[in-house]
Amino acid sequence: MKDAFGTPQSLLVLGGTSEIGLAVARRLIARRTRTVRLAGRPSPDLETAADSLRALGADVRTIPFDALDPAAHEEILGKVFTEGDIDMVLLAFGVLGDQANDEGDPSAAVRVAQTNYTGAVSAGLVCATALQNQGHGSLVVLSSVAGERARRTNFIYGSSKAGLDAFAQGLGDALHGTGVHVMVVRPGFVRSRMTAGLPDAPLATTPEAVALAVEQGLRRRSELVWVPGTLRVVMSALRHIPRPLFRRLPV
Repeated sequence: MKDAFGTPQSLLVLGGTSEIGLAVARRLIARRTRTVRLAGRPSPDLETAADSLRALGADVRTIPFDALDPAAHEEILGKVFTEGDIDMVLLAFGVLGDQANDEGDPSAAVRVAQTNYTGAVSAGLVCATALQNQGHGSLVVLSSVAGERARRTNFIYGSSKAGLDAFAQGLGDALHGTGVHVMVVRPGFVRSRMTAGLPDAPLATTPEAVALAVEQGLRRRSELVWVPGTLRVVMSALRHIPRPLFRRLPV
């Protein structure tokens, strides 16, 4: 169960090597989280991530999980919940893709969509059902401001995040009143391995800043969190720019 400050005692991270996911885990462990399950493809990086959290005093175990294998999600994730209550699930997996390449390679574009959207729908529903059955818990979904409006430079990734965002919001509405809290997090450009080599963007943020926003959102039981918060105003303005003008913007 969560403590008086909204800190979960047990955490399941879907996307166990995600820099944002691990930053959230570190921040929560520093508060009161003691049990962490890192779900991801088996790899040395996943084990290294687990060891780094164990060094902070948490009970950590890795779970084999592949977003692109939805047929296995119910069995694998369901088993996690049979071993004890999970106070918070963080859906942190996703791929950026390569827009220039993926436009000419439909199979690569589909892989982005299947990872970011289809895989998230499957895993999200499995976890939502398990949280509802136990009667409490939070599902935190890492979306992106890229899903707010499709941009020429990353519309494949952005469209997948738009679908994820809409799904998570609808799921939150469906679970309202059940004891399960769904929180959608919309970071802007995050300086991380995934964005390495890309030019920096205005209002760029860090995994640690996203982790702080997640912690604060849990405490407030927020349904939607922007990181940084000023992006809410910026994106509200961008949504209303006419398309002919929007096409000419360097975004």
